[in-house]
Amino acid sequence: MFTGLVEYVGTIESLERPSGGARIRVNAGPLVDGLAKSGSIAVNGCCLTAVDISGETFAADLSGETLRRTSLGEMKPGTRVNLERPLTAMKELGGHFVQGHIDGVGRVARLDSEGANWWFGVRVPDGLARYVAMKGSIALDGISLTVAACHNDIVETAIIPFTYEHTNLSSLKVGDAVNIECDVLAKYVERMIEARQETTASRLSIAHLIEEGF
Repeated sequence: MFTGLVEYVGTIESLERPSGGARIRVNAGPLVDGLAKSGSIAVNGCCLTAVDISGETFAADLSGETLRRTSLGEMKPGTRVNLERPLTAMKELGGHFVQGHIDGVGRVARLDSEGANWWFGVRVPDGLARYVAMKGSIALDGISLTVAACHNDIVETAIIPFTYEHTNLSSLKVGDAVNIECDVLAKYVERMIEARQETTASRLSIAHLIEEGF
């Protein structure tokens, strides 16, 4: 579990692709000191397991599902990535509950300055727009952001100078891939409604209607 508050911007050192998966190595700078082998860390919002630690770098294995679901397979050496260690019991929850489970990959539609601030727009894939609500939470590349506008399939958020300077946003350009994690509450609410509808529908049958006198 994470908060969406980026602790450090690391860089990709390598991405090797053995058969069926990949291994990514990231320079995490001072964050390595608090990272243990087999521990979790969010890379651009995707929860990964550190399988090797050396100096200021860690390595993590990527499954085929992770490569299909996230932007990590597009990473190149030198790419800047947002890093966050897991939430602890005594840590301030300043963002929102972020699981590190990516729902899909969007594309940067705009990143425009507005005085000292920025407008960040991401085109979301089909099927994810229904989880987006005005003033609701969304994690983009692991950054906890508030939805400021949503039109067609583009989600827009307002970015303050601190967020722009202390995340990977300053290195993004239009068309770049962005990991999207929708608010987990929306997904559970949807599933509960679906389950209720399935239960109601299962009670309706010709035999049941006959028994009830119809």
